[in-house]
Amino acid sequence: MDLKFNQNEDKNKLLLSDLRRKLAEVQLGGGKAKIAKQHDQGKMTARERIDYLLDPKSERIEIGAFVGEGMYKEHGGCPSGGVVIKIGYVKGKQCIVVANDATVKAGAWFPITAKKNLRAQEIAIENRLPIIYLVDSAGVYLPMQDEIFPDKEHFGRIFRNNAIMSSMGITQISAVMGSCVAGGAYLPIMSDEALIVDKTASIFLAGSYLVKAAIGESIDNETLGGATTHCEISGVTDYKAKDDAAALDTIKNIMDKIGDFPRAGFNRKKSMKPQENPEDIYGILPGSRAEQYDMMEIIKRLVDNSEFEEYKAGYGQTILTGYARIDGWAVGIVANQRKVVKTKKGEMQFGGVIYSDSADKATRFIANCNQKKIPLVFLQDVTGFMVGSKSEHGGIIKDGAKMVNAVSNSVVPKFTIVIGNSYGAGNYAMCGKAYDPRLIVAWPSAELAVMSGNSAAKVLLQIEKASLKKKGETITEEKETELYDKIKKRYDNQVSPYYAASRLWTDAIIDPKDTRKWISMGIEAADHAPIEKPFNMGVLQV
Repeated sequence: MDLKFNQNEDKNKLLLSDLRRKLAEVQLGGGKAKIAKQHDQGKMTARERIDYLLDPKSERIEIGAFVGEGMYKEHGGCPSGGVVIKIGYVKGKQCIVVANDATVKAGAWFPITAKKNLRAQEIAIENRLPIIYLVDSAGVYLPMQDEIFPDKEHFGRIFRNNAIMSSMGITQISAVMGSCVAGGAYLPIMSDEALIVDKTASIFLAGSYLVKAAIGESIDNETLGGATTHCEISGVTDYKAKDDAAALDTIKNIMDKIGDFPRAGFNRKKSMKPQENPEDIYGILPGSRAEQYDMMEIIKRLVDNSEFEEYKAGYGQTILTGYARIDGWAVGIVANQRKVVKTKKGEMQFGGVIYSDSADKATRFIANCNQKKIPLVFLQDVTGFMVGSKSEHGGIIKDGAKMVNAVSNSVVPKFTIVIGNSYGAGNYAMCGKAYDPRLIVAWPSAELAVMSGNSAAKVLLQIEKASLKKKGETITEEKETELYDKIKKRYDNQVSPYYAASRLWTDAIIDPKDTRKWISMGIEAADHAPIEKPFNMGVLQV
């Protein structure tokens, strides 16, 4: 019996149990009472609508389940950002579905709601993926309108994207299944086809109360903007459905007749399960982010047949690069090696740190994958670039810049898995959110921040001590410990994967065993979009 393996397994399975518990809470949206109210109105919930729409027993992944976690407490919270987004299959065709959750503030848009909706559209645009909107929203959350309405990445960007996607030929279908008011009314009507549910749905720029206040006209909402009005008088909508199920069935029928699409042509063969047991990941991955482990053992449990063709195996060993298959798809893997390695020159190198040689190797490998049209998978457990006079004199900044350049200009789809640490410029070089991964997810063991909690707390403590000293105050050892613990606790909360997921710095927190599914579905989505831009890294510092 391997005691350390068992300890790691216990720790990681506790993290996984916590993830499942949090997901169960989030899936209740605004709570059981609000769900019952939705049912009393003859309406399905957002999640029920998506489950009904997607093909039975088909694979699906949820984007942004933890968006809004811990945010807007003074406004009563906003579980999942008040909108549910999943990538799945309708009549065998992969698509992305966006459903307002009317159990959360009547589906009103918070600032994070707009960000999440824009992320769904970004995924659709990048991958030329059909997008289906299930609309049931009271519109902008007025107490926070100044953070939602006017800026480039605010509410209005949604409709701009509707127009751009239409010009690109990306299928957009909308079903209005509840409220659809004010500016939000443009979203379904800028889609290719719009459906509306009779009696429970309405569309108007201004509701009956506002109409009365603005022009003195007395009219009820159904006459103003119900299904009969828009299907038989205004011509705004294309289909009238008797209930939610009928509307969703109509969408299925439309999707069933959509033609095929040009493909990027990424290489795929028959899928093979890993030879090594994926369950072992829980025991291999240390409970502490400071401990070492062999990333190669993780890779063997993620890739088909546990086969990994390593590139430059003996050089730049703190980054592992090589070719493999995941669920049959050919991929190039760039992963941080977390154990201490020894170079042929006799130098010991810390695991998880990017050195000049590993940055050069990764740059060359990324270029190779772009040359061969092979999607890239980044496995992050990185503490940053090597510091100190030896590294600075050796040109670590220019070598790191080359790697960042290669990642930035890569034209093949990129996918990022944050396994452990994701600190500072290491996050950037290993394709963090700012570098346009098609999907970026974290394991429950992940930490994302400028630096580790210990390092940050020590730096911030020194600043605090210097400030107190200037004021003529002395600090006791007990006071110093108290300050350190307070700073570290606050910082540790911010490095949590849930803090990152709530702000959409990652698309999801996932069970490590679901990693293959996420990458496979992500590459399948990317295959909808042929690569049109040539790979060009531009000027490199040598």
